[in-house]
Amino acid sequence: MAARLRHFAGLAALCLLVACSARPGPEVLEPIADPVADARTVTIHVATTRAREAEGRNVFTSGRAAGLNFAAFELSIPPFHQAGAIEWPGEVLSQTTSFATVRHHVLDRSGFEQGVARHAVLHQPRRVGVLVHGFNSSFQESLYRLAQMAADADLSGAPVLFAWPSVARVTGYLEDKEAATYSRDALCEVLSALARDGAIEEILLVGHSMGGWLVAEALRQLRLTGRDDVLARLSVVLAAPDIDVDVFRAQMEVVGPLPKPLTVLVSSDDLALSVSGFLAGERQRLGAIGVADRRVQDAALKANLQVIDISSLQASDGLNHDRYVGLAALYPRLAAPDGKGGRGLRRAGAFIFNSVGAILSSPFELAGKAIAGE
Repeated sequence: MAARLRHFAGLAALCLLVACSARPGPEVLEPIADPVADARTVTIHVATTRAREAEGRNVFTSGRAAGLNFAAFELSIPPFHQAGAIEWPGEVLSQTTSFATVRHHVLDRSGFEQGVARHAVLHQPRRVGVLVHGFNSSFQESLYRLAQMAADADLSGAPVLFAWPSVARVTGYLEDKEAATYSRDALCEVLSALARDGAIEEILLVGHSMGGWLVAEALRQLRLTGRDDVLARLSVVLAAPDIDVDVFRAQMEVVGPLPKPLTVLVSSDDLALSVSGFLAGERQRLGAIGVADRRVQDAALKANLQVIDISSLQASDGLNHDRYVGLAALYPRLAAPDGKGGRGLRRAGAFIFNSVGAILSSPFELAGKAIAGE
């Protein structure tokens, strides 16, 4: 009964959000004049399986491209930007109060790869951060979300958006799942190209929601095709992943342990994943499971996983599904060595944020002993 109530609460919240919120259209991609003096500019490189609205234009539809399309966008971040938020333009655009598109470029494959590498080598470490967005996401929403995360994390490297053709409708769950599946080989192709570039030292790969399922499928595909060299270059984060728990365990049996622990960010009160589980026939989703669950602990022990409960982080979407964006501002500190010979976030195990992400603890010793048969 409690589970059904959560499903209905999630459905009600989804319907309310759709009814009450106006979503940004492609007009936010129109370039403006140079940003105001105090605004920060973020460059996002894009690889997408979305079709272009017209040849030579950087407006992308929910149609499927025959191959990959490439672009670069320069976005300005307002001087008084609040971490975790996207200050969307209103009827009157003001660069002092909202995000804005400064300019954009149509790229070919070579221009994309060279542009990413050129931005990566300007920083230490020479890092690329790839975001794979989730269900019900338009192109512009995904683009601006990555700009927000890059700004909040003060990302020293090159942000890359991998955009698959979501129809951006709450009722389009099955269509989105097919579109994500369609994009699996293309994601493998992009990751392989980035891994070939010796100028790039680290590839941080983040998959949110259904994008987490796409990332896990890409990892499986890379392992099955013998691309261990690509997997060795990746640091992977699955944020609120919309993956059946048993499917994830099967995926990880193929992928095996990665050199760097794969991170899974979970919240048991994620209403969007509750609805997803209901639509999938009451199947538990990985991103909504408790960190002490035996199946997750078992997978963590076998596959060098790091499972983190982020329920204490503030959500802004009314569904508790976007908490991961609040982690962006904390990531540089949490991922750094802890000063005691440890590796910060870069270690396997089960963890929980116990004070708005300020402290990591590992209170699951009993669960670990139970799995080990002690």
